[in-house]
Amino acid sequence: MSAVRPTQVGHVVYRTRRFEEMIEWYKTVFDARVQYGNPALAFLTFDDEHHRFAIINMEVFQPGGTGTDKQGSIGVDHVGYSYASLRDLLENYAVLKEQGITPYWCIHHGITVALYYADPDGNQMEFQVDSLESSEDASAFMATLFSTNPIGVEFDPEDWLTRLRAGTREPDLLVRKTHEPVSPIRGAIAQYLGQQ
Repeated sequence: MSAVRPTQVGHVVYRTRRFEEMIEWYKTVFDARVQYGNPALAFLTFDDEHHRFAIINMEVFQPGGTGTDKQGSIGVDHVGYSYASLRDLLENYAVLKEQGITPYWCIHHGITVALYYADPDGNQMEFQVDSLESSEDASAFMATLFSTNPIGVEFDPEDWLTRLRAGTREPDLLVRKTHEPVSPIRGAIAQYLGQQ
């Protein structure tokens, strides 16, 4: 069985030490608007997608940075690829797993459900599916509920795929409760945001 192809490149996430400058640059060059932002991260879009860029402020997590750390902690964090459905995302997970390729992080962000992979060189990519009906719903979620838990809730793709194959409807899996615990993988971001 072949891998399921994504339907589009969804977004790019950057790590920076020039947070405000980066936001202004993307707003100017792409006529983008900030969908959600706090001192640690910002999500921007130039169209009806919930975000095309995210910018992570590394000064929040590694203040000052020195030497190679200062340069090594900036740049592309990951590229996001969108799938047509949760079923496609999880069936692709199964195909890749059979070939020894597994995600290092499985997270329900609220606006998306995502599987994060790294290629042999360590380049990171996010395979995702939207979890809300429309971009308007995603924008509303980001404006009202995102700050409660902007990182997300981890999930088990094996369990979800089993449930889908047994007849569970996709919308029943795509609803995220904002009070569930934040992922420990992104603990530094979660810890910072919890101090707000």
